[in-house]
Amino acid sequence: MVPAYNEAGRIADTLRRIDSYLQARGLASELLVVDDGSTDGTAEVVRRLTAELATPLVLVSSAPNRGKGHAVKAGVLRACGRAVLLSDADLSTPIEELEKLRACVANGAQVAIGSRKMRGAVIEVRQPFVREALGRVFTFLTRLVIVPVSDATCGFKLFSHEAAAAIFSRLRLTDWSFDAEALFLASRLGFRIHEVPVRWSDTVGTKVHRGRDAVRAALGLARIRLNAARGLYVLPARPR
Repeated sequence: MVPAYNEAGRIADTLRRIDSYLQARGLASELLVVDDGSTDGTAEVVRRLTAELATPLVLVSSAPNRGKGHAVKAGVLRACGRAVLLSDADLSTPIEELEKLRACVANGAQVAIGSRKMRGAVIEVRQPFVREALGRVFTFLTRLVIVPVSDATCGFKLFSHEAAAAIFSRLRLTDWSFDAEALFLASRLGFRIHEVPVRWSDTVGTKVHRGRDAVRAALGLARIRLNAARGLYVLPARPR
């Protein structure tokens, strides 16, 4: 599934590329796009593609704009496949990297996440220095207080259907810190998490606002721990 906010300029190319990949490999799939209150005609672009693509295309409209975490939750809980892939609308991680994540799930992982920071990752176009530095700080804090992964915020993640339903039904955050919350829940629910080094390129048109979103993300980590302490996630007493 692909969350989208004001992506009219590139969503068509992204969906065509994913569709070509799925059809070439004979993967029985659906393409699910969640339009998070776009104002630029993103939904209309997606609707026009439904007759063009070979892969069934489903549009979920959510208005007004409520944040990436809200859009991802809505899409994941709508998905019905045996596994659910999260991919950013800019395909900063190429869809071809899915093979690596599928191999992890086939070998027993219930959550496979792309990493830009593991040995073997290929960064083809780097982020601006400030964004990269903020990312390192967020990763450090996430590893310290949430879950020990190298790259919580890479937008390329694959969940088994069971894991996706259990994790995202409990998700409470709607901003950029939802990634950390999802992995925190995956760990607390006893799902096996596996990281995979991937190819990645920074792209123009990011919706991240460096200062504002960095503060929100940091506060989000504190909210995750507070939610857990208050028992808001309804977690089982012991991992399965």
